[in-house]
Amino acid sequence: MGVDYELHGGVALVRLNRPERANSFDGPTAAAIGAAFRRAAGDDTVGAVVLTGAGERVFSAGMDLKAFAEARETQAGAGAGARETQAEADHSGLELLTRGGFAKPVIAAVNGIAVGGGFELVLACDLVVAAEHARFGLPEVSRGLLAGGGGTELPRRLPLAVALEMGLTGEQIDARRALELGLVNRVVSAADLIDVALDLARRIAANGPLAVQATKRLMWESIGALPWDRISEVAGPVFASADAVEGATAFAERRAPRWAGR
Repeated sequence: MGVDYELHGGVALVRLNRPERANSFDGPTAAAIGAAFRRAAGDDTVGAVVLTGAGERVFSAGMDLKAFAEARETQAGAGAGARETQAEADHSGLELLTRGGFAKPVIAAVNGIAVGGGFELVLACDLVVAAEHARFGLPEVSRGLLAGGGGTELPRRLPLAVALEMGLTGEQIDARRALELGLVNRVVSAADLIDVALDLARRIAANGPLAVQATKRLMWESIGALPWDRISEVAGPVFASADAVEGATAFAERRAPRWAGR
């Protein structure tokens, strides 16, 4: 299903493996990501997880817009409730990580471009190791969408002005800029990326698991978060809009979108 799972001592390595689709995730891939994290959660020998992407070009481009557009066209005759139910089913596998339900520390090993939902996966991780050529961005607005999977909480990680610029322009920042801003912990060569991430994960996994998990939870709770029902309330109408379909379709057809504002 486009996701590999490996054990490295006390560390689980989860790899998005759809390089032909820029490691993007459709419904089955999202479910496979969730299954991988549930597997790690239930394995007492795993003390930490490293999340990465296949290849050296892209960590993840996020949601598979071509699959999204095709699914929306198929569901065009269905009611709004059916469409929302399908969207929730397609991405429910990601919730264990993105909605703060995964107790063990997760390190993102960003092997290339991380944009859209791919960047949101990075933001859901606890630590970030980035290859020198990695880039980060939230291009959703250019597709008539919004970063409703955690990207709108970027101001918790960056100065508000920087977060707004990224969110409203859709433009990217490089790994060095991300390091300067405190968004990533390490910037290393592509050749060293996985080794450095695994080493960091092993150092975490060597500590007391209850203490590690409690520390993670309390530190995240200390900075607060917007309730997920509130995010869904704001994001739902955008994802259900005609503009969302147009943005995804235009991207798949390699043309400029024609916005309708509805």
